[in-house]
Amino acid sequence: MQNLRFLLYAIVLIGFSLAGAGSYEDFFTAITQDDESKLRQLVVRGFDVNTIGPSRLHGLLMAIRQPSPKAVAVLLRSPGIQAEVRNANDESALMLAALAGMREACEQLIALDADVNKTGWTPLHYAATGGHDSIVRLLLTHFAYIDAESPNGTTPLMMAARYGNATTVALLMDAGADLQLRNAAGLNALDFARIGEREAAYKLLFARMGVAATP
Repeated sequence: MQNLRFLLYAIVLIGFSLAGAGSYEDFFTAITQDDESKLRQLVVRGFDVNTIGPSRLHGLLMAIRQPSPKAVAVLLRSPGIQAEVRNANDESALMLAALAGMREACEQLIALDADVNKTGWTPLHYAATGGHDSIVRLLLTHFAYIDAESPNGTTPLMMAARYGNATTVALLMDAGADLQLRNAAGLNALDFARIGEREAAYKLLFARMGVAATP
């Protein structure tokens, strides 16, 4: 009788193990395929939405990176979801959502206490890089530091001048960004616009700064 109980117990454990393994695979497949229905089913069944994937990446970060917007929405509405998660490069979910232009996701992440002013590269740097003005405004509304410096001293305005667009540059200037700041390489926002051959941004910065362009 004791051996029979042990055998039944082992069968149950194996069953749970196989079910868990299947759910694990289903979870990340659903994220990759942006399968909202499957993901909802897994959440209802109690699957841990903070599970780390085979590439050592949190499911939410994977969904944003894909991008899988339906999966992102499901995950951000799931009880217990961790909003302040980062990848190996110290990029947070809010940073990646800002770069991807996912405003609704950014709003939800901020509501879940994602760090608007993390040290180093910030969500505002990423929003400015992508030229996503509505997200830049959203972050500033939530007290993002406008002159945040990356590890090499680069500011959101510099990133907007180099990679974003003229409207983002104008937005940041109007919001009070410091035009005179220089990064570790001695470059300011005007230099970034010149290097990036962003003529419209260069003209805006030049007119506001009232200085000669860097040769």
